[in-house]
Formats: sequence, structure tokens, C-alpha cells
Amino acid sequence: ALAAHRRGLARRITVWARRPEVRIALEQQPWCSRVAGSAEEAVGDASLVVLAAPVDRIVDLAGLIAPHLPAGAVVTDVGSTKGDLCRACHASLAPRSHFVGAHPMAGSEKTGWENGSADLFQGRVCFVTPLEGTDAAAAETVVRFWNDLGAEVTSLPPDRHDEIVAHISHLPQALATTLCTFLAQRDPGWRNLSGGGLRDTTRIGASDPTMWVEIFRHNREEVLRALRAFQTE
Repeated sequence: ALAAHRRGLARRITVWARRPEVRIALEQQPWCSRVAGSAEEAVGDASLVVLAAPVDRIVDLAGLIAPHLPAGAVVTDVGSTKGDLCRACHASLAPRSHFVGAHPMAGSEKTGWENGSADLFQGRVCFVTPLEGTDAAAAETVVRFWNDLGAEVTSLPPDRHDEIVAHISHLPQALATTLCTFLAQRDPGWRNLSGGGLRDTTRIGASDPTMWVEIFRHNREEVLRALRAFQTE
């Protein structure tokens, strides 16, 4: 929303957040045209909807908003897994509206809207994952949206996405978290003797564990394949 506001990509930006205290805080932000009281209310006159929620909530949200979307509306997301998610969301929305999955490879170990940045997507890869039966114009809309936010878009099938990110994103997270857990059992004073290598290797170990449990669960088979291959190496 910050990036779209700064780049003038939307006539109106309506946001909704699950927690009431977040909605109250967002009402004070100049990049929000309106803060809706519910997800259904938020999408009532939307042409493009971005579901920025944990992967275990995106499918439910898509089903929740489906009857309230204008005809022809395009829905995308930012979820870290795509295969089953894209198929379920497509089934919920079609044929009245369109779902096109997306996954920007951007962010940090920090969470919450207050850690957002209008430059978050600049120069970063964003996967766009249309299904075989996805409306071509809807897919083009989503590709253009992420391009206009500064991202470098790569389009590929959702299952191929899941294989790739299991290796380049989910595996590194598992390794960093495990390393942090292992070192936490050693003398805590050792951290004062370490160099930049340990900090760089463990930084993402501070990421939200609840979110990552769900990501691993949703991409279980590909993550296990990547772990087995890594262990063999």
C-alpha cells in the first residue's frame, strides 16, 4: 500500500487488518484512503485486491471475500507457497473474478505494518504464478502491478515456484533457525566473541516462528526433498 501510494498506482487504497488496534493506527496513515471494518467491506468496489496474510489464512480469506467482489476483479496475494493455495483460491473466485498468485521475495525478519517501506520491492524478484486456466488479462494486470512497484517479475507455474523457494528460501530459514537453537544451548558469552559471519548466517533465525511453521507445513514435500538433498551433500 505504501509503495502503490508513493508511485500513484491507485486512485483509492482501502485497507483492512484483522486486529482492531492496527485498524485504528492505520486510520492515521496518509497512504490509506479508507480503513474498512471487515474484509468483505474492504473489497466491495475494488478492481485489484492483495491478500497480505499468513499462508494458512489466504485461502479462507479468498472464500470470505468472493461473494463481495465486483465482477471481473483481480485478486493476488503475497504468500510464500503457491501450488495448493493458487488452486484453492482460483476455485473460490472463478468465474466471476480472477485469482493470480504472487510472491515477492522481499522483507526481513521484522513483522508488522510499522516495518513497511515504500521501497521494499525495488529491484527484488517477485514470482507471479498463474494456473493453466488463468485469465490472461488478469495475469497481465498482476505482472504490471508488481513491475510498477519496482519488482523484477518472473512468471512460472505455482508448483515450480514451490520447488524453487523450498531450496532458496525455506531451506535457508530452516538452517538458520536450527543453528540458532543449537547455539542457544551453548555458553551465551560466546556471542560476544563472534564476527559478522555468524550474524549474517543467523539473522533470519529471528523471523516469526508461527508464520514459518505454516509455510513449512504448506510446502512440506518440497522442503523435505530439499532437506534430504542438503543432508546428502
